[in-house]
Amino acid sequence: MAVEKLLIIAERFAPDIGGVARSAGRIASAFARLGVSVDVLAWTKSIAPGELVSERSHPTVESSSVTVHRLGLFGSLDFSLQHSMNVLEWLHEQNRFDAVWGHYLFPAGFMAVLFAEMIGLPSTVSVRGNDVDRLMFPPGDFARLLWTLQRASVRTAVSRDLAKKVDVLLGREAETLVIGNAVDLDTFAQRPADHDLRKRLGIRDDEAVLGFCGELRQKKGLPHLLQALRTVRKNRPACLLVIGDVRVRERALLSEFSADCPEDASRIIITGQVHGPAAVARHLALCDMLLMPSLWDGLPNALLEAQAAGIPVLASDAGGIPEAIEHEQTGFLVSRSQLHRLGEAALEVLAMSADRRSEVVAAARRSVEAKFSDVAEAAALNEVLRRLNDTH
Repeated sequence: MAVEKLLIIAERFAPDIGGVARSAGRIASAFARLGVSVDVLAWTKSIAPGELVSERSHPTVESSSVTVHRLGLFGSLDFSLQHSMNVLEWLHEQNRFDAVWGHYLFPAGFMAVLFAEMIGLPSTVSVRGNDVDRLMFPPGDFARLLWTLQRASVRTAVSRDLAKKVDVLLGREAETLVIGNAVDLDTFAQRPADHDLRKRLGIRDDEAVLGFCGELRQKKGLPHLLQALRTVRKNRPACLLVIGDVRVRERALLSEFSADCPEDASRIIITGQVHGPAAVARHLALCDMLLMPSLWDGLPNALLEAQAAGIPVLASDAGGIPEAIEHEQTGFLVSRSQLHRLGEAALEVLAMSADRRSEVVAAARRSVEAKFSDVAEAAALNEVLRRLNDTH
């Protein structure tokens, strides 16, 4: 029996901030283009606890075959998940799904596998970033991690690095399907900087723009970004443009930095949430380079989008990042053990000749076109459907 109706469970969903939300929206649209009717259940704090708001033809997805259901979170996660099961049962009564996709291991992946097991459907979990590491090490829930991976009918991962971790945890070749993030190559293409936007953001004419895109937090290397800004500004005028926002619980670090280094802190420009890929692309075009000093990561959307848009990327070697960046060929890598040198490396990239910069960004664009297109993603999702059909 073919999978015609798919339920996707996602902790976050576009237009929520962050790579997990954006990739969930993109994959829902991709399944719809393959002829699958998709319902998405996503949790949110923006509506009353327990309230369910459903919307067909949501503006963040490309197809009327996708219906997004947002469920208001309660104050405790355990109560929220228990109530989610009630909602999932109701959704299944209304739609009669053929399979369930969990986007990120916990809580979405766990709920997807648990619900699928209870109603006798095949399931897949999508391993996206540091979800394996968070559950694998204390105080993470290793038993829940292992159960979720063992019981899922199909396992996918956003990078070969994460697929290998799944194999290690399961103690066998798990046939984890690697589905790298895909990039809209038309939207994210090299373009001239928008000088009006630069002026509105308060970027000075003489400043080099060090970019970061996404939700800035500890795992994305926030302290190293601040240190790099200081190092670069000792040598030349520069600002740090955060295309997105800073996670609430990490803002104390910015306050401490502001107290210790007020002049450097004054050159941190935070856009807040930027809505839509086209707007993100316009902001990326302002950057002289993108910095991604992640401590853990999957395969960041923002990295691939910057490469496609002709922006040099300087990143750590965390997770699947080396699968997208060949050092000094398609970008630049700094070892996770040497992130205190991020500022020095940034100065070296900024000092590149125009010809050298052109070589790197052209090679990066070709790499993205070859490995991270929507065509490659669609082929991989077709394979997911085939495997789910085989287990149906």
